[in-house]
Amino acid sequence: MINKKESSVELAYKKALDVIDKCSTKHGLYASAGKKAYRGVWSRDSNITLIGASFSSKNQEKIKEVFKRSLMTLAENQSKLGQIPNAVYGFNRKKIKVDFQSIDSSLWFILGEYYYKRKYGNELFNKHKKNIKKALVWLSYQDMEEDTLLEQLPTTDWQDAFPHKYGHTINTQALYYQVLSFADEKRKQKQLKFNVDDKKDKKLWSGDFYYSYRWKNHNKYKEIGEWFDSLGNLLAIVFGLADEKKSQKIISYIESHNVNKPYPIRAIYPTIKKGSKYWEDYYLDCRAGIPHEYLNGGIWPYIGGFYVLALIKVKKFKEAEEELMKLAEANIKGNYPEWINPLNKKMYGKYQAWSAGMYIWAYESLKKRKVLI
Repeated sequence: MINKKESSVELAYKKALDVIDKCSTKHGLYASAGKKAYRGVWSRDSNITLIGASFSSKNQEKIKEVFKRSLMTLAENQSKLGQIPNAVYGFNRKKIKVDFQSIDSSLWFILGEYYYKRKYGNELFNKHKKNIKKALVWLSYQDMEEDTLLEQLPTTDWQDAFPHKYGHTINTQALYYQVLSFADEKRKQKQLKFNVDDKKDKKLWSGDFYYSYRWKNHNKYKEIGEWFDSLGNLLAIVFGLADEKKSQKIISYIESHNVNKPYPIRAIYPTIKKGSKYWEDYYLDCRAGIPHEYLNGGIWPYIGGFYVLALIKVKKFKEAEEELMKLAEANIKGNYPEWINPLNKKMYGKYQAWSAGMYIWAYESLKKRKVLI
């Protein structure tokens, strides 16, 4: 499958396993073994990482154990109403800190529970049945119109500092679509897909890709995020929300606008600049206030892993090999960085768990020439 770059691709795989080992603790998987601020169990980071790592043929006992610990930590700190924490941290203090204010944490927790069940058996899933049910009920109450489209407040998914998107976001709809698949809610799945693809005044499909978000219409004024949200669109492909025709259009958009250059893949395209209708002054509170930095068009290798999966899904295996090689290069150079500036290639953060887990997921899927789901 892999020729000249085989050594770098294989080396990146070994390093990915090392990173996950470094991030593994008795409390679960830390988001990073680098940044002190990331030394906690984040629902999205741990589940993305460990779903990917669970497909590895190596270190399975360790991966299984830290996967179990992560799900247990999250379940034990579930809110009274059923919300799964965004993060649990501060384990070295007298009292741990539990952070909520996110919608995708509950979605990724449910997905993690189902993947764990499929890979390792029913014992933990049966133990957490009440937690999963409560999380599903909590999510159902985020559906104001009861039309299967979940609503969210700004910065309540993985982009927790930028940009200002709200209402119906493609990232959340794609995740919920997969959750409904696991929960065997076919009718709701079908309704969600129709609303996202075709429902007048609600649909997210632009003709070339899914809008990042959409909310209310005010006659000629519409609340739509018209930029390209990479993760949301790639999740739509990987989880089957996007059909083959839409999937091909999304991939074509990425290629024609070089969103995957120099490494896969930029978080959004185009960048949001001061003076744009999407600008908020609070973006200046973090590096996202600078175009091509952090969430504002920076390259996130973990999303690059989803890009490789999307290419495999549409059977573009040659392109998937090329992108995996580029991903391997970036991950080796930056010791599994959090993000990369696409203009100067400067890398930020290291030992990032989800960059490692998604590399494994992409590698193993390409090896079998199918998305492992």
